[in-house]
Amino acid sequence: MSGVLRVGNASGFYGDRSTAWREMLDGGELDVLTGDYLAELTMLILGRDRLRDPSLGYAKTFLRQLEGCLGTALDRGVRIVTNAGGLNPAGLATAIGSLAGRLGLTVRVGHVEGDALTRPDALTANAYLGAYGIAACLDGGADVVVTGRVTDASLVVGPAIAHFGWGRDDLDALAGATTAGHLLECGAQVTGGNFSFFTELPDGGRRPGFPVAELHPDGSCVITKHPGTGGAVTVETVTAQLLYEVGGPAYLGPDVVTRLDTVELAADGPDRVRVSGVRGTPPPGTLKVGVNNLGGFRNSMTFVLCGLDIPAKAALVRSQVEAAVGTQGLEFTLARTDHPDAVDTEAASALLHVHLRDGDKTRAGRAFSAAAVELALASYPGCTLTTLPGDATPYGVFTADAVPQDAVPHVAVLPSGERVSIPPPARTADTPGESAPAADLPDGPAPEAGQPPAAPTDRPTRRAPLGELVGARSGDKGGDANLGVWARSDATWSWLRGWLTTARLRELLPETAPLAVERYELPNLRAVNFVVRGLLGQGVAASTRFDPQAKALGELLRSRLIDLPAELGPGPDHRAGGATPGEGR
Repeated sequence: MSGVLRVGNASGFYGDRSTAWREMLDGGELDVLTGDYLAELTMLILGRDRLRDPSLGYAKTFLRQLEGCLGTALDRGVRIVTNAGGLNPAGLATAIGSLAGRLGLTVRVGHVEGDALTRPDALTANAYLGAYGIAACLDGGADVVVTGRVTDASLVVGPAIAHFGWGRDDLDALAGATTAGHLLECGAQVTGGNFSFFTELPDGGRRPGFPVAELHPDGSCVITKHPGTGGAVTVETVTAQLLYEVGGPAYLGPDVVTRLDTVELAADGPDRVRVSGVRGTPPPGTLKVGVNNLGGFRNSMTFVLCGLDIPAKAALVRSQVEAAVGTQGLEFTLARTDHPDAVDTEAASALLHVHLRDGDKTRAGRAFSAAAVELALASYPGCTLTTLPGDATPYGVFTADAVPQDAVPHVAVLPSGERVSIPPPARTADTPGESAPAADLPDGPAPEAGQPPAAPTDRPTRRAPLGELVGARSGDKGGDANLGVWARSDATWSWLRGWLTTARLRELLPETAPLAVERYELPNLRAVNFVVRGLLGQGVAASTRFDPQAKALGELLRSRLIDLPAELGPGPDHRAGGATPGEGR
């Protein structure tokens, strides 16, 4: 089928703006409206829900959101695709049918299943399925499609497959749609949310609208938003989202490997960015599997250390807490938030965070928190805590492995009840002759390969934050973190790629120094992406790091004072795609 397919997004995570579904349906023309609810941490939450009640395991908030707008979607012919099914897509599909009956509506619901794997030792184990099950449900007449664990981008790729009739060998088109899906999956992040240069947005970033992708038959798209909504869509906001939670240039997926180093961005008018040129290669022969296990119990207490002798005060607390509960599983983090010669208590205080993780709920619970509180009159001068004694809470550990694609029963359950098996791709990267990219496709630098030219050392400099010249976006993948950095002009990119090496990153962010760090360049985006292995330990739910999802890692890097080349001024190069709406490369 020809013509443009307009796909919107109304949710980027479990807990996103509750009114977004109504805003997107009322704000402008749409063919499909998607909602992404699943993250690694969400699967753990849903797994615990299911332990309490086997009929649960899906995102309950989606039903409340749908209640107020299902009739509107049906009246306007907008089809809904969501992964809110989580661990129980069949259960959510049934609940949607019951909701429609209560509202006096007739709705055709399809769902996708097969992602749940049997792992007796795991709380949850789910393969990341592709988009062809979603397409089959839409082809079968579904008004609403519910999935469990599919890749986030599949929510957009599936409708595109159904609309345009792409086959498994339409790799470039699939890669283009995957890029569109990656851009939409986090909702308002591509329209100015969490944007380094939010002060340059027309509304200062106060209420960014949710995004829309106008998909074309060749897989290219225009990213935009409904008229009159906040935020902005610019080459830089799109660049920021492209860099979010990715690794190397080869972006692996179950239907295609998308080459992020081939993505081309160009302004296409106010709040419109054209995404084109994306190339795809055959997918791997395996599917990623996300596994959640309960790791034990955790608790934390925070001591306020005010005034003088902060290190000595922290050392005293440490010795007292260890004497009370033992050393096993304890972590102490001293945050030096204090300022010398401060005029109020808060400005003069540092925070000592004490964490305990243990398989024994009793030790991690009141035994630990009560031991901390008991020091109130028997420790350092000015002893006080920010927390009351509390019980321990369970935490999860996330790991990932892989299974062969043909070992997973990918099934589309059509509105009629017919079950359609979705075969795995016949052509994968493991197929003889398919292990390497096409001859005319750049392979992209491997970690630390193709070391960039060293930046000149004799040029005049000025001392200023790195963020005057570059933007950044960071996030989590299990226990790893990614940190993407983009230059705002060609001249800055020429300097950045030679200056921001792995060694330099380790100097600027000392916590990365003992860890494995991979570096990748994306010249089309004037960007470099780092993957920091193990920064988040056993994953978000288990991490005791102050920023457990590494969301602020990029802003920390941008805040570091360095010697910037004097000839490079702050602000975007509008000729090459800055933050001003309508400007772009």
